[in-house]
Amino acid sequence: MPVSNRSLGRRLRRDFRLYYDAYLLIIPVVLYYLIFCYKPMYGVIIAFKDFSPAVGILGSDWAPSFGFQHFIDFFGSYYFWRILRNTIVISLSSLIFGFPAPIILALLLNEIKSSAFKRITQTISYMPHFISLVVVCSLIHIFTSDTGPVTALLSLFGMERVTLLSRPQYFVPVYVLSGIWQEVGWGAIIYLAAMTGIDQGLYEAARIDGANRWQQTVHVTLPGILPTVVIMLLLRLGSIMNVGFEKIILLYNSGIYETADVISTFVYRKGLTDFQWSYSSAVGLFNSVINFCLILIFNRVSRKLSEVSLW
Repeated sequence: MPVSNRSLGRRLRRDFRLYYDAYLLIIPVVLYYLIFCYKPMYGVIIAFKDFSPAVGILGSDWAPSFGFQHFIDFFGSYYFWRILRNTIVISLSSLIFGFPAPIILALLLNEIKSSAFKRITQTISYMPHFISLVVVCSLIHIFTSDTGPVTALLSLFGMERVTLLSRPQYFVPVYVLSGIWQEVGWGAIIYLAAMTGIDQGLYEAARIDGANRWQQTVHVTLPGILPTVVIMLLLRLGSIMNVGFEKIILLYNSGIYETADVISTFVYRKGLTDFQWSYSSAVGLFNSVINFCLILIFNRVSRKLSEVSLW
């Protein structure tokens, strides 16, 4: 055995003896990822086959065109550009309007002097995160119906009183704004935690130099949380093609597929409703590959521009 391998083995055994309790704690996490994240990747092969449950994955025939027939069918279908456009529009809208929201809330909470009022405000803001998604979507349906309070408020500004989720043009604003309401408080916790790590001496030095609260925020607080902001932005950019299907399925209907149907909901319908397992797997694999490439690209760009990256 090479010397480097023996020394690595000795280091691992010594490390395990010293920190065996930490290794025991991480076992459930490792098992979770192995069972639910890595093991299912074996099923990706059905994207290149005409899968039949009767004969299993290995027994199914390979798809025509060297296994790429399902990808060719998807790229050439009418739905390809529609769901790609909708996915990008919803993701970018959520990023542009939703990503700065928790940062702004965290900055505002950081300026509150009363600790009691700050705790109450923070608690109220992140409570929607813990509400069941089914309940949240039910509330959205009620509030945006033609008799709901949101529609009544908008009618005061001259908008027609209609059920907002029955019109394609209103789906993206409803989806994005409801997402901000649900997650803004929970997301602010990360930035508030980052603010606690900022050296208080920097604020003292800024005050001595005559900086007001706004200048302290711009020149001390924002640079202090910038690494956290960059990391969170990278994670969002890397999953820009990954719009979850759960909320959209609970909100949309066939009348607004034009703007509401995204890649994940298309995969859900084709795979679980139409039983086109190979076709839906091909679409899902395409989505995953694009997300993987995006996170590699944005991570590399971030490392070159700001020296902050995921790895």
